[in-house]
Amino acid sequence: MDGDGRRRRIVEALSERDQVQVAALATALGCSEMTVRRDLEALERDGVCRRVHGGATRARQTAEETPYAMRAFAHIDEKARIGARCAELLHEGETVVLDGGTTAMEVARLLRGRRLTIMPLALRPVFELHDSPQVRLLLPGGEVRPGELSLIGGLSRHSFSELHFDTFVLSPCGIHPTAGVTAHLMDEAEVKRAAIGASRRVIAVADSSKLGVVAFDQVCSVGRIDVLVTDSGADPGLLEQITGTGVDVQVA
Repeated sequence: MDGDGRRRRIVEALSERDQVQVAALATALGCSEMTVRRDLEALERDGVCRRVHGGATRARQTAEETPYAMRAFAHIDEKARIGARCAELLHEGETVVLDGGTTAMEVARLLRGRRLTIMPLALRPVFELHDSPQVRLLLPGGEVRPGELSLIGGLSRHSFSELHFDTFVLSPCGIHPTAGVTAHLMDEAEVKRAAIGASRRVIAVADSSKLGVVAFDQVCSVGRIDVLVTDSGADPGLLEQITGTGVDVQVA
């Protein structure tokens, strides 16, 4: 089993119980205890767990946000399908703002080799696309948020004051028919609003677990989205309400 597979299994174990033991994980994963310790160190850096003697405990979760690494291992198949559908909606030669969420990362993986100008709002898409020769990559600047690796602050917002983009691929924390599109962190919401203001079209990519969710800060109304790409697990009633606001809802 490779590193991603091991860490996915560890995250699953932590989601089921508050504490895991190194010895038990090594047996279950078929690897050495040293390998498990290295995996736990990596997950601790990502904010998923806190190492204790003999194992690790689940990191204390706040109401604000689940750590990126835990979200990355959730709804993997659905996010892959959503990413593929979104990539199909982008045309060669477009200028694109790419959000930094886990579903947006699935889009990024499928844009390698495409003739696009892309400005990512986080560093992970940069790592994915920096060596793709046909992609023209722009960086907005700003402060790097630990764990998420998103770019926030005045420098990030200022990048959109003089630029105009064809499409913003938005990866929100929640979408609710009346509460709108929301994000957990105000600094991130501000950057997303600036990106929306500079973009002709907004494509929201969100798996069904994000629908009906209301996070702390509103990014925009649902009607400001042009297209929502989600998965077949979405509540039909919610999709009907969102469609009623004029959004083109596509189920991948």
